[in-house]
Amino acid sequence: MNPEAPQADRLIATTRKEQLRVILAICIIVVGIMHFAVPDPFVKIVPDYLPYHLELVYISGFFEILGGIGILVPPVSQAAAWGLLLLFIAVFPANINMAINEIDLPHIPDSSVLRWGRLPLQAVLIAWAWWYTRADDLEEQVSLIPSRWIKSLALSQKAEGIDSRLS
Repeated sequence: MNPEAPQADRLIATTRKEQLRVILAICIIVVGIMHFAVPDPFVKIVPDYLPYHLELVYISGFFEILGGIGILVPPVSQAAAWGLLLLFIAVFPANINMAINEIDLPHIPDSSVLRWGRLPLQAVLIAWAWWYTRADDLEEQVSLIPSRWIKSLALSQKAEGIDSRLS
């Protein structure tokens, strides 16, 4: 048996996880931007029992963009992942509302199968975000900020005696 095989498997798994991190970030940032660019479809699916539909759409869009960026910033990526997970749970009633009330959206085929199919997709998004709530090796994580900044932050926190996942 090749002694390097477990290390190679770990590298492949890490690479896949980081590729999926980037895909999640891009998708959620694009959807967040859509909340501002074309809010009407999102407003349409907000349940009637909630007030301030447009404002809720803007708030969720803002936090989608923030979370998408955040999962690409290693010092805050775990917190951002938890935020996305909670956001995916928070917007679930809108998906239920769309399915139950058969709300038709522009540019999406009018299909009960598609409306009800979004519900299990939300569970996939929740699980996907949860995957990033666990600590990773920051040096292997995809990052929007240079790794030398992360290392210097970790060193300064260590020098100050701050216990964090960067140490």
